[in-house]
Parts: sequence; C-alpha cells; structure tokens
Amino acid sequence: MFYYLFYQLKDFWFGFNVFKYITFRAVMASVTAFIISIIFGPLIIAWLKKLNFGQNIRKEHVESLHDLHKHKQGTPTMGGILIMLSIILSTLLWADISNPYILWTLAIFTWLGLVGFLDDYIKVIKKRNLGLRPMMKLMAQAVAGILIAVYVTMFTPIPTTVTIPFMKNFAVNLGIFYILFVMFVLISATNAVNLTDGLDGLAVGCTVVAAMSYAILAYVAGNVKFSDYLNVFYLPRSGELTIFCAAMIGAGLGFLWFNSYPATVFMGDTGALALGGGLGLVAIFIKKELLLFLVGGIFVIEAFSVVLQVSWYKLTKKRLFLMSPIHHHFQLLGWPESKITIRFWIISIVLALFSLATLKLQ
Repeated sequence: MFYYLFYQLKDFWFGFNVFKYITFRAVMASVTAFIISIIFGPLIIAWLKKLNFGQNIRKEHVESLHDLHKHKQGTPTMGGILIMLSIILSTLLWADISNPYILWTLAIFTWLGLVGFLDDYIKVIKKRNLGLRPMMKLMAQAVAGILIAVYVTMFTPIPTTVTIPFMKNFAVNLGIFYILFVMFVLISATNAVNLTDGLDGLAVGCTVVAAMSYAILAYVAGNVKFSDYLNVFYLPRSGELTIFCAAMIGAGLGFLWFNSYPATVFMGDTGALALGGGLGLVAIFIKKELLLFLVGGIFVIEAFSVVLQVSWYKLTKKRLFLMSPIHHHFQLLGWPESKITIRFWIISIVLALFSLATLKLQ
C-alpha cells in the first residue's frame, strides 16, 4: 500500500524513491510486524484470557512428562491470531499488493491459519483434545496444495522441475507429478511446524531463522543479476516475497516476546499451520522446495521422530524414543525446557547458514 501511496510522489521529492527498493520495504515490514505484535500482544492475550481460551493439557501427557507441563494448564492459546494479524497487516502495508505471488501467499497463509483456528476452537471450546479430525485437516491442507499447484503449473513461468541442492545444472522434471510434489511440500511444511510447537519459543524461534534464510533466497530469485551470478532460478517479481518473509521475522520476534519461557501465550495450530504454510509457499514459488528440508531441518527432525516412533512401535510394540516429537524425549532425559529450545535454535541457525552456502556451492 505504501509502495503505491509514496513511490508515486518521487517526482515531488527524491526521498520517496526509497519506496522502490525491496530491501527498504522488507526492513520496514519486519519492524512494523514487530511493533504490531508488541502493541497488540497484551490486548490479545487479555482477550483470550477473558474468553477462557486456555491450553488444555491432556492428563496422560502430563503424567508421561512427570508434570513438567502442568504449569502450562490454562495458558492462553490461539496466539497465532497475533502472528497472522502482524504478518498480514505489515505485508499489505509494505509489499506491492498487485503482485500475484504476494496475493496467493497471503490467501493460502490466511486459509491455513483459519483451519488452525477451527482446530484450536474445537480443542478449547468443545473440549475435544484432538481438535479437527485428522482427515478433515489433511483435506483442507490438500485443497491449498492443489490450488497452488494448479496456479504454479498453469499461470506462471515456474517450471515443473525440482532442483537438487549442491548439484549445479541438475534438475528433475516431474511433469504432471509436480502437482503431487507441491502438495507434499506444503502439507509437510505445515504439519512439521505444528509438531515442533511443543515447547515455549521453540517453533517460532526456528521459524524466524528459516524466514531469514528464505528472505535472502527470495531476494536473490527476484534479482536478475544476483540470480544469474549465483545460478538461481530467476522469477520476475518474486523479490516481493522478501517482504512477506521479513514480516514473518518481525512477527515471530514479536510473538517470541510473549512466548519465551515461561510462555504467557501459545500460538496453537492457528499460528503453526499458517507459518508452516507460509514457508512452504515461498519455497515453492522460488524453486527452493528441497532446500526447505535443510533450512527447516529441526522441523524435519521433529516430524520424522514421530514417524519413526509410530512405525517402530507398530513393528516391535516398543518405543524408540521416550516420547515423540523428539523435544519431549530430551525433556524426559532431564534437559530443562529452555536448554532444549536454545540448543534447537542453535542447530536451526547452523543448518540455515549451511543452506545459504549452497548458493555458491551449486
């Protein structure tokens, strides 16, 4: 919005020319999202408390963790509303709102957030711990995946190829199967972030790191000179996604202000599904889908630990981990919650740095 309001005034004063630059608008989007979070955070938390939208800790969950999570009982959840508000408003203010990639990203981001909101609502109000039926949640995510896949394959210059990190000029053309691949990436990213959201500050901290990486990657993909020099797929106008990623960074840091240990609010599925979907969308648009599994390595480890746990138990009737996702395994080993969170953040940062190195190694 500001892009159209102020950039047109550049002929009256050269200072307005700054609104042309994605870097400037990305920084301002991040700052704006952070400020919105800090201002509206206490209001939304108070509102959630008034409505009694508190976290309901399952009895068996508490017992298996030796009451480590008992203090979380009643803590306001659905704080993802704050994350969504901050990201959507700051993106609308600072991005080029005529950009189709921005519009599609905001639309799917909002859709997945609404799915998460409904899931949280059922858990809190209906007192049904599992929320939405797994098949209904999966179908809602699949709809988003199909829409994006159809849009990408039919209405954009984005190819149906998949590039392999660290391998120069090597790509696999999936053809019609690219639609299934897009659905897989979006659904995987969405659910992986959701599974990681089990400790104070864990999921949102790792999301901020991943968003930083994709802000850089989106900027490179949208710049013809940088993309050519670094051998990255060039997609005209995709640089605007840098602003969306920057808004995720600011909103994430703002939410972390309240979600850091001990948390005064949880994001719930409202925030987790939206954030995971947002990362997945950016990765799909700029052709860095597989790199997401490295950038978001913590999310992958968390999700894979659940798959391993379930599979191993079905085969042997024994548990591979003390509890899954794997952050609970470390809790039961006696690690303090804050230490687990910070160490996972550190791993996330290392993986992100390693991922960015692929820009020169490929």
